[in-house]
Amino acid sequence: MTSAGQLNLKEELKNLKMIERPSVIKAIEEARSHGDLSENAEYEAARERQSFVEGRVADIEDKLRRAEVIDVSKLSGKEVKFGAYVTIEDEDTDEKSSYQIVGVDEADIDNGLLSVSAPLGRALIGKTIGDSVEVTTPRGTKAYEIIKVRFK
Repeated sequence: MTSAGQLNLKEELKNLKMIERPSVIKAIEEARSHGDLSENAEYEAARERQSFVEGRVADIEDKLRRAEVIDVSKLSGKEVKFGAYVTIEDEDTDEKSSYQIVGVDEADIDNGLLSVSAPLGRALIGKTIGDSVEVTTPRGTKAYEIIKVRFK
């Protein structure tokens, strides 16, 4: 993952531990004070939320423990690799798009963060400026030309 992705996961983990977890504990205590737990919808909802929060905490801690953080600022070259900012052009419509190739947990296509494991991400890896890549999409095969590769 990139250092930005690592930072985002650490922030989410901090939020879960410092805000969500205490909030859920308070909700469980409040629901318990209402009496019979067998017919207490608030209690069940709070327990489900607690299960989600604890599962997410464990998931993030595991990902952070196993992560290999790549410092994108130290990368260079003309070849597309993890962390690269890539501008591509649709060969049919001439529409240009720009993405950064990132880890699975960082991907957010609406913000230009393309997962390295997405079909387009996999197709771009190892290619250079001027190369064409073909990607199979639900609407058929699309062809893109790599216009620019840069690292920040």
